[in-house]
Amino acid sequence: MGRKVHPVGFRLKIIRDWNARWFAEGQLYRDLLHEDFAIRKLIHEELPSAGIAKLDIERAAPNQVQVTIFTAKPGIVIGRKGASVNALRSKLRAFTDKAVKVEVEEITQPDTNAQLIAENVAGQLTRRISHGRAMKRAAQQAMRSGAQGIRIEVGGRLGGSEMARKDKVSDGRVPRNTIRADLDYGFAESSTTFGRIGVKVWVFNGEILPQKPGGTDVYISE
Repeated sequence: MGRKVHPVGFRLKIIRDWNARWFAEGQLYRDLLHEDFAIRKLIHEELPSAGIAKLDIERAAPNQVQVTIFTAKPGIVIGRKGASVNALRSKLRAFTDKAVKVEVEEITQPDTNAQLIAENVAGQLTRRISHGRAMKRAAQQAMRSGAQGIRIEVGGRLGGSEMARKDKVSDGRVPRNTIRADLDYGFAESSTTFGRIGVKVWVFNGEILPQKPGGTDVYISE
C-alpha cells in the first residue's frame, strides 16, 4: 500500500498557506471547523456553475467571518448590480448568525487552474465524452496557457467497462516530491450511469525558493 500525501498539505508553511485562517481551542475548534465545512458546501450549492476554484475563510474576530471566493466567472457570483453576492451574504449571515463579508477574486487563467481543469474534465465525462479526448484537450490547453507541466488521472468504470481502471495523461514536468515546486492540485467527481469517476489534476507552474524571515519569495520560471 502506498502512502499518499496531499500536494497542498505537503507544502504548507513553506510555499503554501492555509485556506482557513483562524485559531480556536477545544470545543470551539470543532464547532468552527464544522461551520467551515458547511459554509463551503453552501456556497458550492448556491453557485454550482460559477467556476469556483478556491474558498478562503478568515476569522479576525469571534463574530466575524470573511469569505474570499476565487472564481473564473466573477459576473455569475456578483450578479446584476450585486444581487447574487448580496443574497449569498444574507444566507451566510442567517446560517452562521455572524457578520459575514464576501470578497470575490477573479482567476485570470482558468486553463492552468487544477481545480477548474478537474471540474471541466468531470463535466465532459458526465456528458459522455471520451475520457481520453477530454484529458488530452485539457492538457493541451494548459500547456498552451503557460503551464510547465500537467498530469491528469481518471479512475472508475471508464467507458462503462465492467471493471474499474485508471488512465492518465501527462505533459511536461510534474515534480510531485519537490517541496519548492509550485504544484497546483485539484480533484472532482463525475456522476455517470455506471457510477462515479474520480478526476485528479496536478499542474506545475515553476519553482518558488523561500527566503529568510523578512524577505520575499523568489519565483523561478523555466
